[in-house]
Order: sequence, then structure tokens, then C-alpha cells
Amino acid sequence: MFHQMYNGFIWLGIVGIFFAESLLSGKPVYEEITPKNEVYRDGISWKKSICHRHSKLRPEWGFYAHQQINRLAVFTLPTEMMPFFKKHINFLADNAVNPDKRRYAVVGEAPRHFIDLDAYPDTSVTTLPRFYKEATERYGEDTLALHGLVPWQIQLTKYQLTEAFRQRDARRILRVAADLGHYIADANVPLHTTRNYNGQLTNQQGIHGFWESRLPELFSAEYDFLTGQASYVNSPQKAAWRAVFNANAALDSVLRFEEKLTEEMGETRKFGFEERNGLTTKVYSSDFSQKYHERLRGQVERQMRASIKLVGDFWYTCWVDAGQPDLKALADYQLTEQETKEENDEKKSWLKRLFSVRSED
Repeated sequence: MFHQMYNGFIWLGIVGIFFAESLLSGKPVYEEITPKNEVYRDGISWKKSICHRHSKLRPEWGFYAHQQINRLAVFTLPTEMMPFFKKHINFLADNAVNPDKRRYAVVGEAPRHFIDLDAYPDTSVTTLPRFYKEATERYGEDTLALHGLVPWQIQLTKYQLTEAFRQRDARRILRVAADLGHYIADANVPLHTTRNYNGQLTNQQGIHGFWESRLPELFSAEYDFLTGQASYVNSPQKAAWRAVFNANAALDSVLRFEEKLTEEMGETRKFGFEERNGLTTKVYSSDFSQKYHERLRGQVERQMRASIKLVGDFWYTCWVDAGQPDLKALADYQLTEQETKEENDEKKSWLKRLFSVRSED
């Protein structure tokens, strides 16, 4: 019993160290990816460069795809928006993971990332209420919070970003745009649409991180991320729900292919060990990952592409709905020392609420 408790404390300490490093460093925990039509100054193509660097440095689990999606969505924007967003592309990418960092420290954050469609008796496209007010009248706020809010959260955050554009508040535009990108990306993950979110109901524990982190980490360097220019979204709530239902339609393949491949390969070939941050970590083996990725036939790439395009579409729509303010006037915006301190203090507050550590100030 004591041995188990001791191991638990050691593990919590390790997790805390890496969480704190990511939360407080302010540095990217991923490798930058630029669309394939861009070329570095030395003439090396994007694809060749990223493949070379990808072999030397592995991105942190859980954050990689979110940061890439926000970064790549910038390149879908029209020229009127590009100077501002391109200049602050690192902020948008780095802060794409803020909602995940808040979910264990801020009350009410966790339900914003998912929706359990299979928790409702009427999950068809025509009957589940699309607007939050109608949904609360039918099910109540507690039930909605229990089973997730992501499509409604996207609508709320869309309104917040539109208001930030209308007020020409550069700092708030960046913060809310980063959050909106995160929620949209979550809505495109099949395992964010079910109660069986980590395979815990079908003896497939760990499949969540496998699908949304391990596979992009291993194979996204070969994905085609050219999604075209952002377009106006006439009905944001319909677009959010369409993303959720499209993701949910892929859920059966996510679970069934993993189960079948496990039967064929066995547990011993399913997992392997890799060095990560100086620790030997159990991971899905490269062989198992490769075969599973092939059976999905581009599913992860399609969902990442859908996320990138929809994030760009929503950012553009918010700007249009705000009256297309001149963002060139905001292009020179930089966080002041006070604003930088406020950003860092806010992130430290998440960590303090999570671990309840004493202040050393």
C-alpha cells in the first residue's frame, strides 16, 4: 500500500514539473510548421526542413495539434487580416493550449471541450437543440454541463471575438481568437463527441491520446495543410454542429479499427518504450501506429484540415461581422510590460489553484 502511494506521489511530482514548465515558460512546446507553399530564406522547402527537424525534436503530447491548427489557420486569412495575425502568429499558437491548461483550475472550463452525443436520447441532426437557450429549456443547465458544451461554447466565443474586433482591442482579439481555435479543433475530434472518450467503456483505454496526439506527432509532417482561403460562415451555429456530427460519424472507425488491430497484433506488439524528457515512457509502438494510421485512410489529416479551415473561417467571419475594422492599425501592437506580467500572473494562478502551492514572492 505504501509503495503504491509513494509511486503515486512521484508520478504527481513528475506531471507537476512538466505542467509547470509548459504553463510558465511562455515558449512553444512544438515545432513550427509553415504551409507547403512557403520557402525558407536559404531556399530549403518547408517539407524538407520540417521532416529534418521532426526527427530531432519531438513535440509535447496533447499540445501539438492545437498549436499547429491555430498557426496554420493564419495562412487562410485574407490580406486585410494577414499583417496583424501573421505578426502575432506565435502568440496564437502558444496560447492555443490555454483552455486545456485552464480546465483543471477554472470552474466551468472542462465541459467546454466536448459533447457526449450518445448521452442524449435524440441525437439526430434534426432534434438536438442548436441554441443554448433552447437546450437548457429541454434538458437543464446541469445536464448540459455534465455532457459537454463545445458547440454552444464555439457560438459564445464567436460572439466574444466579434465584439473584440468591433472594439479594436488587440490584446483581447488575440486571446479570444486563440481560445476559439482550440474549441473548434476539439469539436473536430471524434472522441470529443462520446461518453467513451478514452475507450474506457470498451477496454481501449488510452485511445484518446493515441488518436489526437500520437498519430499527428508521428505522421503530420506528411499531411497536406493547404486548405484554401477562409470563407464567410453564414450560420456559425450550424457550422459548429456540422463539425461535431461529422466528427462523431468517424467515431465507429476510430474504435473498431483499433480493436481489430489489437486482436491481430497482440498487446506485446501494440506498445513500446521511448525516451521523453529524460524518462522512459510507454507509448503505442511505431508499427502499431503505422498500421492503425493506414487503416484510418487519412482520417486524422482530414480532421486537422477541417479544423484549420473552420478556425480560419470563424476568425474571418468575426472580423466581417464586426464591420471589417482596419487591422493594419493594430499590426504594431505589442504586449506592454504590465500586460506581459498580467498574462504570466494569470497562468501562475491556474497552477496555484491546481496544486495549492504556497507563494514564494
